[in-house]
Amino acid sequence: MWKVLIRPVLFLLDAETAHHFTLGLFKWICRIPGCRRLIKVLFALPEQQAVEVFGLKFKNPVGLAAGLDKDGKYLHELYLLGFSHIEIGTVTPRPQTGNPRPRLFRLPKDQALINRMGFNNLGADAMAQRLRSRNKPPDLILGINIGKNKDTPLEQATADYLACFEKLHPYADYFTVNISSPNTPGLRGLQDKAPLNELLGAIMKANKNLAQPKPVLVKLAPDLDDAQLAEAKEIILSHGIDGIIMGNTTLDRSGLRTEPERIEKIGAGGLSGLPLLKKSNERLSALTGLPGKIPVIGVGGIMNGADGRSKLREGAVLVQVYSGFIYEGPGLVRQICAALNRQTDAPG
Repeated sequence: MWKVLIRPVLFLLDAETAHHFTLGLFKWICRIPGCRRLIKVLFALPEQQAVEVFGLKFKNPVGLAAGLDKDGKYLHELYLLGFSHIEIGTVTPRPQTGNPRPRLFRLPKDQALINRMGFNNLGADAMAQRLRSRNKPPDLILGINIGKNKDTPLEQATADYLACFEKLHPYADYFTVNISSPNTPGLRGLQDKAPLNELLGAIMKANKNLAQPKPVLVKLAPDLDDAQLAEAKEIILSHGIDGIIMGNTTLDRSGLRTEPERIEKIGAGGLSGLPLLKKSNERLSALTGLPGKIPVIGVGGIMNGADGRSKLREGAVLVQVYSGFIYEGPGLVRQICAALNRQTDAPG
């Protein structure tokens, strides 16, 4: 139904308009008596082995990547689709509108998206108020993805991350330090040795001084080369970070089926979806193959169960979806979980 009926209608709309319309409609449907129960039945998952990592218990390996629910408005509705964890954000200390529209583009021939959203969000205070007013579902793991405001100089970025971390600490099960979005000028510079050392050192110091420290993850770009990846992993390990997310969107445009003229017209932004699968898997394999053990969440290009399995083969302990969820629909979570079950049950 998603591919034949719903998606073609939604794809008639501007991508960002369709995004907000779909989430708003889903939230409204969930308010109709009996609909929440029906949705849970329709998207019930096969029995799944829980995953224990970062000191947390995930009921299955499949989560929703940051970016789809930037302000944590739809946790209770998205939870019904079977996600073990939902990562909200990226959130910044102060509200910001992000980059001018249009800033989200579909590439249907490639099953891909290009976005240059620019961390549009309502800010850390608004998120804290929303999470305080309504508890998350008890078996849902909540990740909060934090970043800096666009107008904050890079040398002052640490203060922004700390502000988000401290305001939202009571509500997160884990935090993700986003230093890899290509849509905030200079942000990827925080992956370099000196700024990364400063940022992670400050966050882990603040974390250890709290009564209940929370797991901290770092989200890296799939565009890092081997040397950059090795340096980043070494720094991350030295600070006792709990995990890594590999990875974010890519600036690479090679191998796309979409006409070059359209790609040029779209302009800047990070590419996600199916074309990212091979690149993100290669970077995932390189990361897990480097010295030092640390759990990694695999993100990028997961469009079906086989793609989810490929992440685990390359060393991931969990996976997250975003663009695949847009193209394949809400049944994707169940499809991936079923495929992972088949892998677990396979002999040898």
